[in-house]
Amino acid sequence: MQLTFVIFSMPLFLYIYFVQDTKFMNKILLPTDFSENSINAIHYALELFKNTHCDFYFFNVQKASSYISGDMMTVSSTTSVYQTLIDEAQKSISQLISDMKSKYRNNKHLFHSVVDYDDFIDAVNQVSENHNIDLIIMGTKGASGLKKILFGSNTVKIMQRSNLPVLAIPSGYSFQGVEKIAFVNSNFKLINTNNFKPLEDIMTVQNSTLDILHLSDQRQEGYSQEEAQDFFNTIFKEAKHEFINTSIETMYDDVHDYIVNNNIKVLAMVDKKHSFFERLFKIQDIQRFAFNIDIPFLVMRNTAL
Repeated sequence: MQLTFVIFSMPLFLYIYFVQDTKFMNKILLPTDFSENSINAIHYALELFKNTHCDFYFFNVQKASSYISGDMMTVSSTTSVYQTLIDEAQKSISQLISDMKSKYRNNKHLFHSVVDYDDFIDAVNQVSENHNIDLIIMGTKGASGLKKILFGSNTVKIMQRSNLPVLAIPSGYSFQGVEKIAFVNSNFKLINTNNFKPLEDIMTVQNSTLDILHLSDQRQEGYSQEEAQDFFNTIFKEAKHEFINTSIETMYDDVHDYIVNNNIKVLAMVDKKHSFFERLFKIQDIQRFAFNIDIPFLVMRNTAL
């Protein structure tokens, strides 16, 4: 953490202040395929951080396979298919940015356009590194049943293969404030506290309260409630703790019931090795991974462990 010296000079006095320079999460990647779901996630992001200075990177990835033969007939002989794809995507992003500027008129927000021609996951990781991205916000695809979000395969892959936190926004979910967040924990001893920053930042900008749901099943090594509370109280002093005995089979319903009964607006977790959630991700078919929630889902990385 960097310390900045700020010196004020006045007659007969010299004041020196030590100002703590902390990096706020202010570079947001917004992947979009211009679908309703991805644009809905962009609206959510701009509302979520409306009172915060942010750089938003509108990001589209093109693939040659998406370019149909009918379109190729309109390409001049001097224009490459690659360049045509990039140009069209750039035009679409420019229009999308223009629409967002007109709607929100927020001078705290800067918008950037990025287009790539690559594998989606590789492209996301590369642009995130090149632009020092802090958070990825993206939409999910479709719904399966009244209570289930069917995560698009790209969303799940980003959660698994990116080193950045991901905030997934359900299809059709509009911003409703973030008064209460629930963090779901299954083994606090595996968590690096440095990776809670995305959650802390969202709580700060939204003045949110936090409920910590401690989930355990018969195969998970137990820990005392006092240990867990002491650990989290060093970071989230005002958090409410709930201890829930559950299983893989009933966890969805247990978490969903808590969300509904307690008016939770965001569900958060840390993706970590050797945990309850790792077994869950392995058990489910990733291409059809369904979670019994219909609110935004924040997955933070535990990169140091």
